[in-house]
Amino acid sequence: MDVSTREQWMAIAEETVAAQPRVGQQLLSMLRGLSAITDGFSIDQMQHALQTATRAERDGADEETVVASLLHDVGKLISVANHPKISAEILKPYVRHDVYCMVAFHQDFQGRYYYEHLGMDPNLRDQHVGQPWFELAQNFADSWDQKAFDPNYQSESLEHFEPMVLRVFARAKSL
Repeated sequence: MDVSTREQWMAIAEETVAAQPRVGQQLLSMLRGLSAITDGFSIDQMQHALQTATRAERDGADEETVVASLLHDVGKLISVANHPKISAEILKPYVRHDVYCMVAFHQDFQGRYYYEHLGMDPNLRDQHVGQPWFELAQNFADSWDQKAFDPNYQSESLEHFEPMVLRVFARAKSL
């Protein structure tokens, strides 16, 4: 890299921008991969993602929030323990900061429903009180995510969300 030229970097930048649609397509493939993960839940993780996003959309959430709701657990393909941060970092260049934080800290909010059973503090969300994104993260956890394990819930299909994913990932807001 230390011998590259401006012209070479301009060509690389141009090709990178032209290839941007592959990001959304790759994430859709990753979402399909979640169908192989159940980890003891009553539905697989892809169905959980679809339920979460469907609930967000039906509640009137904006497109970035719906897409983030769909992708909030995609990091489980790599690491269950670190999935919120992995998912959030994937989303970070494409969504607003509050949406990024909603995903990055969703486990702290979700823990209210089960951490005590695991000997953990169920009130971890309290450390985030006063953050400008607190209400969004709270609504995400309480209204959409924790309810999205219902085998009888009628979710929208992945195909329904595909255009949204492709739009959100069409271009980065930041690097």
